[in-house]
Amino acid sequence: MAPHATPAKYELCQVEFEKDDRRDPFNWSVSKKWLITVVACTYTAFVGSAASAYPSGYPSMERDLTSTVLQVTAGLTTYTAGFGIAPLVLSSFSEEFGRRPMYLVCGHINCLRHEVTAGLFCIFFLPIALAQNIATVIIAKFIQGAAGSTGATMVGGTVADIWRTPERGLPMSLYATSVVLPIGLGPVIAGWIENNRHLEWRWIGTSGVYWLILFFLMEETRGPVLLVRQAKRLRKESGDNRYRTRIEDASLPFWLLISEPIVLSFSIWVGFVWSILYALIESVGLVFGTLYPQFNPGQLGAVFASVSVGALIGFITSFWQEKLYRRKVATHGPEARLFFACGGGIVIVVLFMPGRLSEHHNIPWIAPCIGITLFTLGLFHVYVAVFNYIADAYLTYASSALSGQSFLRNMMAAVFPLFVRQMYRKLTFPWASTLLSLIALLLCLCPFVLILWGPEIRARSRFAKHLVALHADH
Repeated sequence: MAPHATPAKYELCQVEFEKDDRRDPFNWSVSKKWLITVVACTYTAFVGSAASAYPSGYPSMERDLTSTVLQVTAGLTTYTAGFGIAPLVLSSFSEEFGRRPMYLVCGHINCLRHEVTAGLFCIFFLPIALAQNIATVIIAKFIQGAAGSTGATMVGGTVADIWRTPERGLPMSLYATSVVLPIGLGPVIAGWIENNRHLEWRWIGTSGVYWLILFFLMEETRGPVLLVRQAKRLRKESGDNRYRTRIEDASLPFWLLISEPIVLSFSIWVGFVWSILYALIESVGLVFGTLYPQFNPGQLGAVFASVSVGALIGFITSFWQEKLYRRKVATHGPEARLFFACGGGIVIVVLFMPGRLSEHHNIPWIAPCIGITLFTLGLFHVYVAVFNYIADAYLTYASSALSGQSFLRNMMAAVFPLFVRQMYRKLTFPWASTLLSLIALLLCLCPFVLILWGPEIRARSRFAKHLVALHADH
């Protein structure tokens, strides 16, 4: 029923968007959708680069704060933990109150009714830069991670809010690129900052100008929330409480991670892969510093450009995955999103190259860089497949489903940096990397299993079936 329809005396009025209603985010212009997508993805890029740039400052931070490697590494752990924990709350709130308030709460402090804004994420670079002890850094990094966590799951939900399923492949690939590519760029810049004795770790940060852009350009994208606002306005204006929306009469699931096999299986798969990426962030400097002792901090940071190259190749090749999806979706359903992920899962096994090659001390530096690039390419297709598949399966509640995935993924990534250096030293570079590659080999079976039995698994999920039916009615 349209928002302005009049209900019968004893009949509830279901408030819905009319066909081709321009207030429905799905019906926004393509240019408006792309503007919001780019703004949201830029958000993701900033918070991702902050994570990977941080380890570049370890040497000077250890010296200035009289800390151990484990203590300074804890800053990366708490940052990632903030990423994992906060979305469990924020994503649920976003389903109820909308995306935009969550972006602004995490991105800004609103003083009274004046739109005086300051980025929480950027503000907490200040206590880090002025820190006189490692405890200050650790606490500030946790708050930063929590504030920036909307870039971990909310952006995926935003993309699902405004792009219909057949259109979602390219925007989601852009989102995946904004996640992975800055992880490579962050250390490239931070390495040279660390290499400058007049700058070093206290100057490794980002600009806060972006948050003003976020405030002025980001709009509410969640359709059901817009309908709730319309229903409340109609109830207030008419005095008639029969104006309702579906979402007001539906219960929001809080435990998708443990109750939905789709979310759980994907979370384990992408969680391990994401952990390997953070293991690379920790171990690349150690491996290259050993193999190539002539590398200075700036050159070590430049090695991470391999990650960005892999992300760019992943973005380009995602166009072929999108074409394959369009050809196969009629027969394979959402599982048509997973074809390139199957190949990506296999490619990830080459992650052992940087460590395995360390047996040979005369190899050129470009060889392990190629291994990192191939690993990132595989990770890209795994990552974008997970987000696309979950968005297709959970539609309106994509953010809640993705928040469960994000929690497990980021908590696994938070733990890995704490022991990866010790693991490489105890097992040696070749065997530590081989162990990780064997686990990756086992987990790469996940997309194959879902392609074979995904429809049966989804058929057992009452929640997924309900959402598909709801969207079909819409």
